[in-house]
Amino acid sequence: MTEVISVQGTDDGQVSSGRRKICLVGPGFHFLGGLSVYTCRLANALNENHEVSVLLLHKLLPTRLYPGGHRAGHDLTSLRYHHDVRKVGDLNWYWGTQMCRAMAYLRRERPEILVLQWWTAAALHSYLALAIAARRLRIPVVLEFHETQDPGEAEVPLMAAYCRRFVPRLLALASGALVHNEHDLALLKATYGSAPIERLAVEIAPHGPYDHLADIAGQPEADAEQGPAGAGVTRLLFFGLIRPYKGVEDLVSAFNGLTHEQASKFTLTVVGETWEDWDLPARLIEDSPHRDRITFVNRYVSDAEASAFFAEADAIVLPYRRGSASGPLQIAMSAGLHVVLYAVGGLVDAVKDYRGAVLVTPSDTGALQSALLDLVGRAEERFEDPHSWAATGAALERVAAALSSAS
Repeated sequence: MTEVISVQGTDDGQVSSGRRKICLVGPGFHFLGGLSVYTCRLANALNENHEVSVLLLHKLLPTRLYPGGHRAGHDLTSLRYHHDVRKVGDLNWYWGTQMCRAMAYLRRERPEILVLQWWTAAALHSYLALAIAARRLRIPVVLEFHETQDPGEAEVPLMAAYCRRFVPRLLALASGALVHNEHDLALLKATYGSAPIERLAVEIAPHGPYDHLADIAGQPEADAEQGPAGAGVTRLLFFGLIRPYKGVEDLVSAFNGLTHEQASKFTLTVVGETWEDWDLPARLIEDSPHRDRITFVNRYVSDAEASAFFAEADAIVLPYRRGSASGPLQIAMSAGLHVVLYAVGGLVDAVKDYRGAVLVTPSDTGALQSALLDLVGRAEERFEDPHSWAATGAALERVAAALSSAS
């Protein structure tokens, strides 16, 4: 059966075994997204105890095929890799000589472990090449799963079939895996079969906090008129990509269903870039009877703007229809905000120790509306974030230690 390794060792749960050479592969900032942030935060966190290098996926696919291609290469994030984190290079989907340099690095430096961030079929051919090279060099490969496959890709039959055929081959080349929660582990087995997973050393690695926005000063540049606020008003926020599975339309519908007296106790801010032509939330906002209380910023915003939006919010509402983890959720918990979300997937585990979370029955807009009304009079409450990057790093260390002892 799958080996889920328990925590043993030091008082803080980490296994003490000295510094390791870790090579981390994940998306860079050219196509900025949640996994770009995760890769940087994880590398910087691991750098505190290990010798870390990064190979960054620069252009994941042709720019014209990327939903956010119009902003490709724009400097929208304040994040930077620590100066001690060694950058191996950038890797584009078409490779060129970049793959040769990456493989030369693996041969020359022989990291003790190669960690591949998995979420999209666009990275699969590159990950297979790197995993084959690592296998020949006897470098253990660990896959960190953030999705079984991107939800939009999974709706495309050809892309779904491509993953079903070749992800098991990638799993066969790996020695270990990280998942964010037990739900994701079960989903991984259901998607790709139990046999490829059960031969791996698997560890539950909780998503680390996104607290990097706390010290950034910025002002939101709203693309719509700001809704009115004042004393006793609860400020609601949705933040993130606007896609079918994000359920933004449920939030807007619940808000639209409030009476004028109830709505006067709230403002709603929706911030996000539309993907997959999902314009239903925009149409519901435009037709809202409470339109004057809604701010709609329909684009990908900078870290400075994001910091301001979260600083001005009392609660974040994330009615996702599915989910493993969520960057906006982690930002909200780092800020101590109220969180209202559907009880789906791995998000239930993500908030289980967070006192500010309210879980709602999925797709029940009536229950969602009731949860919003329950926030009235409690807007100023703030909560402690239970998450840490130390826990995430400790999970990887336990897998690495198990692989070392097995070799």
